[in-house]
Amino acid sequence: MYTKREQLVGDLSDLIRSGRLAHGDRLPGENQLALQYQVSRGTVRSALSELQQLELISTQAGVGSFVTFDGVQLDQRLGWARALADAGAPVTTELLGIEAVEDQTLQEEFGLDGYVAVRRVRREHGRGISLETATVPAIGPLAELPGTGLRDDSLTKTLEAAGLVSTGGDQWISTERLDACAAGLLGRAIGELFLRAERTSVDVEGRLVERVVSLLDPDRFQFHLTFGHR
Repeated sequence: MYTKREQLVGDLSDLIRSGRLAHGDRLPGENQLALQYQVSRGTVRSALSELQQLELISTQAGVGSFVTFDGVQLDQRLGWARALADAGAPVTTELLGIEAVEDQTLQEEFGLDGYVAVRRVRREHGRGISLETATVPAIGPLAELPGTGLRDDSLTKTLEAAGLVSTGGDQWISTERLDACAAGLLGRAIGELFLRAERTSVDVEGRLVERVVSLLDPDRFQFHLTFGHR
């Protein structure tokens, strides 16, 4: 008779070895696995640790990354607008809209039904340099955002006022060619190559704070990764 932990390890091993979870694919979130197998998050972490020892997954402790704009580090905890302003960048922010949305991926990972998407574009001298969609859980006062708007025009302040404070998460970096919609909003050419950053932030209990997908001008933005002791 297998324990639930052993079943979790076995199931994930089968998914990886069979190719159903391919190299580079994201594993289900800890909350999702804990709910699915009716175990604690500690048991999930223990199972993931065993998969790492089996060299089926790879994780890095103490890894962090930050964004730079024209070589100046941006503290994303301040929010993009404040961070860019502190960096001396003459950047304006336009709110494109706030609307209630459904997100099956987030629902499967965090178990919530409703979400709110906040879409913004940032421009420098009228030229689009970033396009951002931040998705937050439609809980408490956040569910009313489409009607009430952001607190002091800041999503960071809005989340903090709702009691959501990020303590960790993960970030994926790739590239993406602009489709017609994104190109039109940014004032760029269709097919132009931009950096794509997807950052998921959670609170101390592993609950979703926000998932932010940003398209960034690679001529102005870079990502810097730190690891271990330096």
